[in-house]
Amino acid sequence: MRLLFLLLLLPLTTLAQTSVRDTLLTVRTRTNLTSLYYGQGTDRLGGAKRETLDSGVVLRITGVADNLYRVRLAPNQTGFVPMEQVRADSVPKLQPDSLLNTLPAALPRPALLTGNWTVYGDSLFDYIAIRLPERLPYQSATELAPNRLTLDIFGATINTNWITQLRTLQTVERVWFEQVGDEHIRVFIALKTPRHGPTHWGFSLYYQRTTLMIRLRRPPAGRSLRGMVIAVDAGHGGSNTGGKGIQTGQLEKDLALDVARRLQTYLTKAGARVVMVRETDTTLGPTDRIRAMRKLLPNLLVSIHFNSSAVQPLRRAGSGGAGARGLSTYYKHLGFRPWSQAVLTELLAKLPLPEFGNVGNFNFFFNSPTDYPNLLVEGPFLSNPADEALATDPNFRQKMAKAIWKGLKRVRRH
Repeated sequence: MRLLFLLLLLPLTTLAQTSVRDTLLTVRTRTNLTSLYYGQGTDRLGGAKRETLDSGVVLRITGVADNLYRVRLAPNQTGFVPMEQVRADSVPKLQPDSLLNTLPAALPRPALLTGNWTVYGDSLFDYIAIRLPERLPYQSATELAPNRLTLDIFGATINTNWITQLRTLQTVERVWFEQVGDEHIRVFIALKTPRHGPTHWGFSLYYQRTTLMIRLRRPPAGRSLRGMVIAVDAGHGGSNTGGKGIQTGQLEKDLALDVARRLQTYLTKAGARVVMVRETDTTLGPTDRIRAMRKLLPNLLVSIHFNSSAVQPLRRAGSGGAGARGLSTYYKHLGFRPWSQAVLTELLAKLPLPEFGNVGNFNFFFNSPTDYPNLLVEGPFLSNPADEALATDPNFRQKMAKAIWKGLKRVRRH
C-alpha cells in the first residue's frame, strides 16, 4: 500500500480547488455509506471525511463544485457530499449547470425541534434514542480523557425536556447535551471505565424512522483474547495487487495474505474466533468489505499491508538514505488508538526495523467504521531493498504475525 503522506516530502492535499457555484436544493442520502467531507481537498485516499451518514438523511445543498455538493449543516458549518450519493428530495433532479436558473429562492423554514430521549440497554448493547423531526446530518467523535463519545447533530434546536435513563445500561454512565450554536446540538455520552482493557469497543449510528439511534458495544468478558471475534483482513487481493517488490517482484497482496494466515494461527490458539476477510487471492472492493464487517460486527478488525513509497524522503535515522523504510500502524478514531500503539510497540521490539510511525486520523476505508475497533498494520517498505529483503523472508513474516498477536494480547491485559 503506497503511503505518500510525509508533509515535508510530498504535498498530498489538492490545493487548487474548483470554485463553488451557489445554488439551493434539498436532497437525501442514497445509502448508509454516504461520505460527508470537510471540504474539496483530496489525496490518493480521498477527501478528509467528517462522517459516514445513514440513508435518507436530509441535506440542504447550497453550492456545486465538480462532482460535489456543498452542504449547509448549520449557519457556521458546511460540508461536501458526492453528487452520486444523494437524490433530489423537494424538486426534480436537475443537472448542475441548470440549478442556478431554475431553483426558487430560499424560503424561511420552521425550526426543527428535538423530542425527548431514551437511554437503555438490552442483553447485548446499550442504546441512545434521540427523537428528531427529520433524518438530520450528524458527526461523531471518540475521546479518551475523559472516556466518552460526542455527537454533533446539525439543523435542529433543542426542545428536549427529559432524557430517560434506565438501569439496564452497562456501558453508558450518563448522557447530556448543549446547544453550541444555531441549529447545532452537541450530545455528550460518558462511558463507564472497565477494570481492564480499552474503554471504546465500537458504536453504530443509524436511523429508525426519524429517531437517531446510537448503539454501543460492550467489552468482551475476561482479560484475554479468548472468546473474541477477530476479523483479519489481508490487504488487496485479486486484480488489486498492491505494492510490488523492486527486486523480487513479489506482490503485496500475497505477502499480506501470508501474514494474515500466520496471525490467524496465533489468534486461534489463543482462543479467539478468527474470521478471514479473504482466504484466497480474491478481489474484494472497499464497499463489500465494510458491509460484510458491519454484518459480522467483530470485536476487533486487523488489516495487514506492506508499505511502499515512490518518493525519496529526507534522511532519517535508520533509513540509510535508501528510501522510506520501517514499521507503522494506523487508526482514525482516537478511541481505537490503544490497539495500534500496542501492536507497534511489539513490532518494534521484536523486528530489526526503525519506526515509521503511529499514524492517526488515517483516511483508509477500513479505519473509517466506528462499529468495531480497527487498526491497520503496515509491514516493511517493498520499495526499499533492505526492507524488501526482510518482507520476503518467511521467518520475518512469522515474527511479524507473532508480534501483532502479542500486541493485541497486551491491550486486553492492561
